[in-house]
Amino acid sequence: MSILVYVENTDGKFKKSAFEVVSYAKAIADNIHTDLTALSIGHVSQDELARLGNYGASKILTVDNEQLSTFVNQAYASIIAEAVRSTGAQLLVLSNSFSGKGLAPRVATKLQAALADGVLELPSIEGDKLTVRKTAFSNKAFATLELTAAIKIIALNPNAYEAKETGGTATVEQFKANLNANDLSTVVKEIVRATDKVSLPEAEIVVSAGRGLKGPENWGMIEELAEVLGAATACSKPVSDAGWRPHAEHVGQTGIVVSPNLYIAIGISGAIQHLAGVSSSKTIVVINKDPEAPFFKVADYGIVGDAFEIVPKLTQALKAYKGN
Repeated sequence: MSILVYVENTDGKFKKSAFEVVSYAKAIADNIHTDLTALSIGHVSQDELARLGNYGASKILTVDNEQLSTFVNQAYASIIAEAVRSTGAQLLVLSNSFSGKGLAPRVATKLQAALADGVLELPSIEGDKLTVRKTAFSNKAFATLELTAAIKIIALNPNAYEAKETGGTATVEQFKANLNANDLSTVVKEIVRATDKVSLPEAEIVVSAGRGLKGPENWGMIEELAEVLGAATACSKPVSDAGWRPHAEHVGQTGIVVSPNLYIAIGISGAIQHLAGVSSSKTIVVINKDPEAPFFKVADYGIVGDAFEIVPKLTQALKAYKGN
């Protein structure tokens, strides 16, 4: 079983999720004693491409086309499908990121492949069958899938697998992709990023707050804590609905689903819709003055108390620990 992994980049730099999927695919490749090929689309420097070798890729295919300088779903899906056919790969691995969620089903349709998205751990392999564990029902449950098609696609959740350096190197080759007019019928001309803050879907630490903060004027202490931790900020749905915070920070079943290593919930009761968006977090810390808040039932650590007293003290303690 040969393996191809698609790696995303932003402005010519690979995302953390790119190194995670390469490490994940490398672990599978080692188990079945095969090599790993990575596919990069867009302008990425040779030095940046070479970094993939350090995480387990032995060969890198690069598509550097001015028309593909920004993400174009249909065109990228066509290139990935063509690369799978060209390399004879039987397994494609990519990140279950924002763009990955759009790409995976398109590629699966083009290749008539079996798809498992939201995958959380390494698969078990028995002959030509892969068995994987994934999230289901808006992260309220887990499912075990058996992939038996000739070509299989795994979309790995961000932060589900640790990026591991191997010290290896990789060769870099240009990949000639054939695109038709339909692939480029809709082209993204420009992407303007609203913020330079940590991206929520890929954040390793998320500091989130709810209506317990009483108003947008009190969000400074949340942002200060997040800055000390190098974290992304988030909020509950009622907070974004009230206009206290932008909808881009809304975490939950109808917002952004996150799976950080650490999720800190401040003044959030823990409605089922919110829990559905954070249940994949490795560690959950809850700060709430209501000891009966539902969030405490799923928390790894809980602090019962007033956030306006606890959060500033926590921030100061972290600053002292870091020597700030």
